[in-house]
Amino acid sequence: MTKGQAADVAAADHATQIFVGHRELLFSVVYNMLGSVADTEDVLQETWLSWATRTRARNAEHVDNPRAYLVRVAVNQALARRAEIDRRQETYVGQWLPEPVVTPLADTGGAADAADTAVRADSASMALLVVLETLTPAERAVFVLHEVFGYAHTEIADVLGRSPAAVRQLAHRAREHVHARRPRYHADPRLRREVTERFLSAALGGDLKALLQVLAPDVTLWTDGGGKGPATSLHPIHGRDAVARTLLTVAANARDLDIRYRRVNGDPSAVLFNCGSPIAVLVLDLTPDSHHVRGIYSVTNPDKLTRIDDR
Repeated sequence: MTKGQAADVAAADHATQIFVGHRELLFSVVYNMLGSVADTEDVLQETWLSWATRTRARNAEHVDNPRAYLVRVAVNQALARRAEIDRRQETYVGQWLPEPVVTPLADTGGAADAADTAVRADSASMALLVVLETLTPAERAVFVLHEVFGYAHTEIADVLGRSPAAVRQLAHRAREHVHARRPRYHADPRLRREVTERFLSAALGGDLKALLQVLAPDVTLWTDGGGKGPATSLHPIHGRDAVARTLLTVAANARDLDIRYRRVNGDPSAVLFNCGSPIAVLVLDLTPDSHHVRGIYSVTNPDKLTRIDDR
C-alpha cells in the first residue's frame, strides 16, 4: 500500500468514526421529524453517502464543524422525504400513528431517573409526535430543533437556509400550535407504569367499573392497523363510555397474550405478544395529574412492529 493509499484509508476511517459518533443525534432529529424508523434509516444512509463523498473529494473544502454539516444534510434530506411520507399517508388505511421506537424498560428508581431524563430530552413522546403531524414540514423541523434539541434560531437558520427572522416566526407558530394541543408536562415514570398496569388489568379482565375509573372523561382512542392488523375504527374514538365499550369488546376476543413492559419513545408502555410475536404496542397519555388516561395509542400494523423482539 502506497503512502497515498494509506492516507486515503485513514481519512475514510476518520470520516466513518465522525459519522458514527453523531449517528444517534441524527437518528433522533430525523425520526422526530418523520415519525418513521424505516424512512429515518433511509435518510441517514443518504446523509452518510453525502458525507463520505464530501470527505473523499480531494478538492473539497474542509468541514470545520462536522456536527453542523451532518445535521444540515440530514434535516434537509428529511424535509425532502416528508413529501413522500405525506403521499403515502393519503392512501393509508385507517388511522396513521408514528412507528414506535421500543427499548428496554430500565429501573425507574434512583439514579435511573437521571438517565431517563436524558433519554426523554431527545425523544418526543407518541402523543407529541401525533400533534407534530399537524405542523407544516418547516414548522416541524424548527420545533424539533429548537424545542427538543435546544438549537438557537440562528443555528436553525443556517440549517434550513432561511433568515433568523423567518425561523423565529416559524418557531412561534409551531410552539403556539403544539402547546394549545399538548400542554408541557412529564408524568412520573413509575406512576405511568402503575397506571398502565391498572389499565391493562381492567381492560383485559373485562372490569368495566375499574376501566371507567382509570379513563378520563375526554379520553381518545387511536388505533393504527394499516389495513393489516386489528384496528377498532377508521377514526379516533372519543369519550370514556365509548372507549371503554370498545376496549372491552376487543379484549373479549383476545387470547394467550403475553404483556411485556418496555419504553416506547422514552415512556414506560406495554407491548403485547402472542406466541413470541409482537401484535400490538400500547402507549398511554396521562392527564397532568398523572392519575387518568386521556389518550390511548395502539399500533397493530405488523409493518411497524418488525423491529421488536420478545427479549
